[in-house]
Amino acid sequence: MNQIPPEWIRWIDENVLRGVSEKKLIDAMVKAKFGNELAAATIASRTLERIRASAAAPDATTVTDAVPKEYRYEGCGLNTGNKVHIDGHNIAVLMKLEKPRAILFGNVLSHDECDQLIALSKTKLLRSGVVDHQTGNTKLHEHRTSSGTFFHRGTTPFIAMIDKRLAALMQVPESHGEGLQILNYQMGGEYRPHYDYFRPDAPGSAKHLARGGQRTATLIIYLNDVDGGGETIFPRNGLSIVPAKGSAIYFSYTNAENQLDSLSFHGGSPVIEGEKWIATKWVRQNEYR
Repeated sequence: MNQIPPEWIRWIDENVLRGVSEKKLIDAMVKAKFGNELAAATIASRTLERIRASAAAPDATTVTDAVPKEYRYEGCGLNTGNKVHIDGHNIAVLMKLEKPRAILFGNVLSHDECDQLIALSKTKLLRSGVVDHQTGNTKLHEHRTSSGTFFHRGTTPFIAMIDKRLAALMQVPESHGEGLQILNYQMGGEYRPHYDYFRPDAPGSAKHLARGGQRTATLIIYLNDVDGGGETIFPRNGLSIVPAKGSAIYFSYTNAENQLDSLSFHGGSPVIEGEKWIATKWVRQNEYR
């Protein structure tokens, strides 16, 4: 390749900002069939440009996203001990976070179950989109560079079994869960920081809210170990979750007053080596239709 595509330029910029070493970036680009000299020259150029931009930037902090009034946290999140037992399946509680309400679980799915989900999804993948705030329709966007598919609740006995386990884990009725979304991120794939809830002030949110109310929580399950990158990040509190096969990060963001937690702002870091597979389950306030 003689030219670097725009998505790879963005990937370089973000990983330079994250402090990834030049050698790792070059190695990743060479694996993606870029020439070593071209990769090294481009990375050096982008690094120098970032240094110059930083030196010229004003001292004032640029506000890029409005932060709503202080969110009222209710209780202690899910009522769990250090282990959760669901129909003979043992799930470990590895970490708890107060703000935002988040829990890291281990062994939510067995390795065989992860492999089955990937196998069921491989032939059904389509480019992932984002919700257009104005129309509510799904559109492609450079901020999200994954491919994915959905399994509606109870599509197969295997999916039904997983739906039941996840509902029990998140302590919600199965009917409040959206379909299980499977996503695949190849080298350089990412999802820049965003909210999972629907913006109440956006015209396009109405059609989604009508199907079960606001989203209240998310569970992201890691279906494989990622060789490099691909962390789930919460940039407003410095949290970074490294993908580990079978584990999952749960976080909630809507309370009884319908407040929305701005600290749930999260994203998927670019994959530096290998690929990344995840399954996502979103929960609604009411039955999802």
